[in-house]
Amino acid sequence: MKRSMKTMDGNHAAAHASYAFTDVAAIYPITPSSVMAEATDEWATAGRKNIFGQTVQVTEMQSEAGAAGFLLNSGMNSIHLK
Repeated sequence: MKRSMKTMDGNHAAAHASYAFTDVAAIYPITPSSVMAEATDEWATAGRKNIFGQTVQVTEMQSEAGAAGFLLNSGMNSIHLK
């Protein structure tokens, strides 16, 4: 299999890696890492699948604390939003 290379910044590279392993994403796009949130939202809207064959469920939060609380709660309760 032939490999292809892409040039991108670190935030976009992290978005590619994290999207593959993510079920849910709580985003707060007004931060220095907005590129990651924007890419995740764009890919989910386009129907891109993660390695589990599912589209990532994206929820936009109103604060960084809200996003952190959402992800902490989803991890502790092992929720799957549908």
